[in-house]
Amino acid sequence: MESYEKSDHWQNPDHKLFAHQVGFTGPPHDFDAAPSDFLRMAPTSVGVHGRLMHAPVYAHELSQRVDNFALLEEVVHCMANSGADVVGQVGSNWVHASGTDAAQIRSFTAEISERYQTPFHMAGMTLVDAAEALGATKIALNSVYYWPDWRDGLARFLRSADLDVQYAGNFVDLGMLDSQEDCNARHWCFPESFAVESVVRTAEQAPDADIIVINGMPNFRRADNGLAERALHHIEAMEAAVGKPVIASDTTLYWALFRELGVAPTYAPGELLGALASRG
Repeated sequence: MESYEKSDHWQNPDHKLFAHQVGFTGPPHDFDAAPSDFLRMAPTSVGVHGRLMHAPVYAHELSQRVDNFALLEEVVHCMANSGADVVGQVGSNWVHASGTDAAQIRSFTAEISERYQTPFHMAGMTLVDAAEALGATKIALNSVYYWPDWRDGLARFLRSADLDVQYAGNFVDLGMLDSQEDCNARHWCFPESFAVESVVRTAEQAPDADIIVINGMPNFRRADNGLAERALHHIEAMEAAVGKPVIASDTTLYWALFRELGVAPTYAPGELLGALASRG
């Protein structure tokens, strides 16, 4: 593989639109909330750019993530060319789809980051990093809409990082929906009440867990205005309901990106993000 050298052009602040430039990619065939959410919680010195992987045929199957895994490097390459300071990947089950463990993904992201001189963070890996930062060793996994193979694959991945997964269950396991078919038909969007209730039910299954972990990118649709909101917007209510930290794939990815930039978010709900805001 030919060596890559990030253009010196981006070393000059006068050539950048924003002092801090963030790139995002998400699962193909999804309009993802992450770039919008991240920008809304960032100071005005931060700009966001998005690039989806091009996969003409895609149905959110784990095998298709394996087939398209190499496109992640292409995204980082393109973002580095465009002057991104850091790149974040949305979709936490990409880290385990190939049967990879935490050490392998940590090595992969480090290699890509070094090759393109642009830090790269995968959502699933940031769950591990955030749990470690909070000093958690025992976790309960709220697998929300995840299909059983997704749920089990991510639980295996987290265990490979020496996290004690004391419980892993999705909305069907938690008794919130009757079947996986019903869950799938909702296309990642669920009633607002599911946000806190699913965390409470998960905590009840593993009372000794240090933290509750929410995987994936579930959207909870508000009753008052119809907006579909990620876990970010419900973290404070979740933590208040169970009396312990709650981390989710969106909040841990944003946390990793803000840490990389050395910038504090202007909106920082929950214990994890709150620690960044308190540092200023």
